[in-house]
Amino acid sequence: QVQLVESGGGLVQAGGSLRLSCAASGRTVSSSTMGWFRQAPGKQREFVAAVRGSASNTYYTDSVKGRFTISRNNAENTVYLQMNNLKPEDTAVYYCASNYPWYSGSVYSVDEYDSWGQGTHVTVST
Repeated sequence: QVQLVESGGGLVQAGGSLRLSCAASGRTVSSSTMGWFRQAPGKQREFVAAVRGSASNTYYTDSVKGRFTISRNNAENTVYLQMNNLKPEDTAVYYCASNYPWYSGSVYSVDEYDSWGQGTHVTVST
C-alpha cells in the first residue's frame, strides 16, 4: 500500500519561503512520477510541479517557474517542493501525488495519479 505524507506547510508572509516534504512508503519515488498539486478554496485542484525518471526531468506550471523547485532524495524516498518568493495567490492546500511507473501518463493531469497524500496547508499573508 502506497502512503504519502506531506509536511512543511504553514503561515508565511508574502516574499517568504517554505519547503514542503513528501515522504513515501510502499513505492520508490525514483520509479514513480511524483507531483505536487494545490487546491485553493472554491477552486479545482491544479498542477504545480512534478519530477519523473531522471531527477533532472522536472515540470512546473507557469505561475511558479523561477520561484518553486521540486527535488527528490532517493535515499530518503522523499520529494521536496522549495517555495520561494511566495505570493498570496499561492495560498492553498498542497498535495503530493504519485503515479507508477514513472514513464506512463501525463504529469499535468490529476487523473493520472493513483496515490495522494492528505495535504498540507500553505497560507501566504500580505
